[in-house]
Amino acid sequence: MTDSRTSTSSSSDSSGTLPVPPPNGVQGRISADGRHALPPDVSRQWRDVFWLALFVLHLILVGFVLGVLGYNRFKTKDRLNIDKYTMGFLENQAGLTEDYWPMYALAAGVGTILGWIWLSLLGSLANGMMKIAVHFLTTYLAVISVLCFWGKQFAWGVVFAIGAALQFLYVISVIDRLPFTMLVLRRAVKMVWSLPEVMGVSCGFMLVMLLWLALWSFGVAGVVALSLGDSGRWWLLLVFSISLFWTGAVLCNIVHVIVSGMVFLVLIHGGRDVESMPSKPLVNSLQFAMTKSFGSICYGSLFTAAIRTLRWEIRGIRSKIGNNECLLCLVDFLFHLVETLVRFFNKYAYVQIAVYGKNFNHSARDAWELFQSTGVEALVAYDCSGAVLLMGTVLGGLVVGTCSGVWTRIHHPDRVIMVGSTAMLIGMILVGLAMVVIESAVTSIYICYAEDPLLIHRWDAEFFHQMSEMLHQRLQHRSASAREVLRRFDGQTQQTLAA
Repeated sequence: MTDSRTSTSSSSDSSGTLPVPPPNGVQGRISADGRHALPPDVSRQWRDVFWLALFVLHLILVGFVLGVLGYNRFKTKDRLNIDKYTMGFLENQAGLTEDYWPMYALAAGVGTILGWIWLSLLGSLANGMMKIAVHFLTTYLAVISVLCFWGKQFAWGVVFAIGAALQFLYVISVIDRLPFTMLVLRRAVKMVWSLPEVMGVSCGFMLVMLLWLALWSFGVAGVVALSLGDSGRWWLLLVFSISLFWTGAVLCNIVHVIVSGMVFLVLIHGGRDVESMPSKPLVNSLQFAMTKSFGSICYGSLFTAAIRTLRWEIRGIRSKIGNNECLLCLVDFLFHLVETLVRFFNKYAYVQIAVYGKNFNHSARDAWELFQSTGVEALVAYDCSGAVLLMGTVLGGLVVGTCSGVWTRIHHPDRVIMVGSTAMLIGMILVGLAMVVIESAVTSIYICYAEDPLLIHRWDAEFFHQMSEMLHQRLQHRSASAREVLRRFDGQTQQTLAA
């Protein structure tokens, strides 16, 4: 953390409010007339081209296989004579693609409706919806676990029971952070609601996702109807689910880059209608995201979500361990391992990609170093907005999976788990395309606050003071924790020397 930021955050004026911290590198960002200047105009180059080519090749291959598997069981059993290659696993199932395709159509429809409802209620009921997502998810997971045990699906019952327990423990561990998290989310919603064009971007990419889902569900329905045994079908479903997850993550992160670029421009120019705003910023952001920065998006989409989720869980467990030295040592090892990964894979990289056109690892490293050098990392670590939005996404996926699962149970009770679990993934992706606009605004707000706090002060002075107050508290908390660790270490050293 810089000395100027430290001195500022440790003092306050006579009125009790924190003064405006000297921004990091602000001298290079303010023009002669006092207005904030754009980042230096860099010549954008194609980044992470290997991952772009890999993603496109993966789409072509997966799309071809899905088409073949779906067509093989469409209206006629074994139309392409695939069963002769699976004689060792033959179960003589009589299913057809159209027996299961409508269940996935229902999943896509319900997921799209939930996503559009979320977008339409952003301005009025977003705070209440986020609270419902936090507190209702545990109950929903527990109920599904009970239903799985009742349906003699013991393995899935255990999985959902563990999920409910982890969700409950996580919420308990971060309950004191939720007020600040809701404050940040409300301001992000305020920003997004002032940019209606980003809502159109989200809806547009939902439609793109639906087009891909039409082919994906056609092929997956053919897989469910195959003559393979359960183990063979599950392995194929796992492969296609990983493919769908990557594809959905890429689309979500394209929206992330577009929205981040828009929010950053609005904050740095002081409004969307000022004369200094570049012409057609949305079109330019879309063009860069779909061309020169597309490889970086494909690369980051493979790893970022998993690392973020693991980091949240470890942080929650770490805060509740207490004085168990052995367990604390193990969790600290995992924590520092994940923190190292976060330096190279984090969601804040997408803001750097949108603004500067860097490759993914360079963007992630620069964003994390910016947070650490300014002390804002303490605020980012305290905020749980990403976890709250993920809870809403998972809850939406569970609702979609339940709807498709109920219909499947009526007609094909032996395929409930297969259809329900894959339908849940469809729902999560569609709802996630709605949630990502808020997450993009949150990441842009933190990047702008780290680069130049005056940008946030000019946009919303009250919010700026609230962020600065919380940053001051978190830095004090970290200093006190560090002193306590040193005191305990000195005590143990003295005891060892005395012995």
